[in-house]
Amino acid sequence: MPVRMCVGCQEMKNKKEMIRVIKTPEGTFMLDATGKKNGRGAYVCPSEECLQLARKNKGLERSFKQAIPAEVYESLEKEMEALEIR
Repeated sequence: MPVRMCVGCQEMKNKKEMIRVIKTPEGTFMLDATGKKNGRGAYVCPSEECLQLARKNKGLERSFKQAIPAEVYESLEKEMEALEIR
């Protein structure tokens, strides 16, 4: 099973246990629950705490090598809340 590092807590976990954040070829950011969409990816644990840590320590900025607007984090939080409800 492949392992990936969470950009929030920096823990190595199985790829299937994590949520992939991708930057599409068009330049938009979104969650990829399937792990199969095209685009540059970074992984985060499926918890709001890890997403907050990634925001605080600029984990996504390092992964994508660019500044991430606050609106992107807000939309990722909403998408993650929707995933946790399921």
